[in-house]
Amino acid sequence: MTDLFHFTASDLSAISLSLKVAIWSSVIALPFAIAIGWFLARNHFRGKALLEGVIHLPLVLPPVVTGYLLLIILGTNGIIGKWLYDLAGIRIAFSFYAALLASVVVSFPLITRSIRLAIELVDVKYEEAARTLGASRLKTFLSVTLPMASPGIISGFVLGFARSLGEFGATITFAGNIEGETQTLPLAVFSYMQVPGQDTATFRLVMISVLLSLLAMIVAEFLNRRAIKRSKR
Repeated sequence: MTDLFHFTASDLSAISLSLKVAIWSSVIALPFAIAIGWFLARNHFRGKALLEGVIHLPLVLPPVVTGYLLLIILGTNGIIGKWLYDLAGIRIAFSFYAALLASVVVSFPLITRSIRLAIELVDVKYEEAARTLGASRLKTFLSVTLPMASPGIISGFVLGFARSLGEFGATITFAGNIEGETQTLPLAVFSYMQVPGQDTATFRLVMISVLLSLLAMIVAEFLNRRAIKRSKR
């Protein structure tokens, strides 16, 4: 029983790296998701369905495929990665930044979809009223649209965070499974599963993963309800 609560340095590293990647990926994706979510919610144009399909593609693609596409684009011998490495010595693949980028890519569609749906529910008449009172487009967006869509924005952020916590396929393909650098919780669980007699260590990290994900959902629900109450005042 005591072994169940005995966390090794490797375990703590995987937990801390997972939280770091999940937080940063959500923070990086959020402003872009808000901008694209607003654009999709407030504009109708030819090819919109195609653009939405491309944005949401990581939701339906096998994560390993997403990781492979990132590898052939940003790998050291990739389309863009080779150019970055030759000219600036920048290597993205199989590094912390690769793990971060993989999480951003797979979580971005979830965040964007949640925000787009929230903005679509904001009555355009409120925005028009603000414009007639002299507010600029930016001020209207910041003072009317964003506050009214905040429940969806919060939900999207936390969903992206939770998705990043559970990311495996794209990360192991594009970033590898390097302890202390790219080995997140799911990868650490996978590594333990490959070694006979490591059932306790595996279960220990599985429980941490469950607890972190559950906590994220509870916080999301709490913040979402607070945001809804505020918007009704």
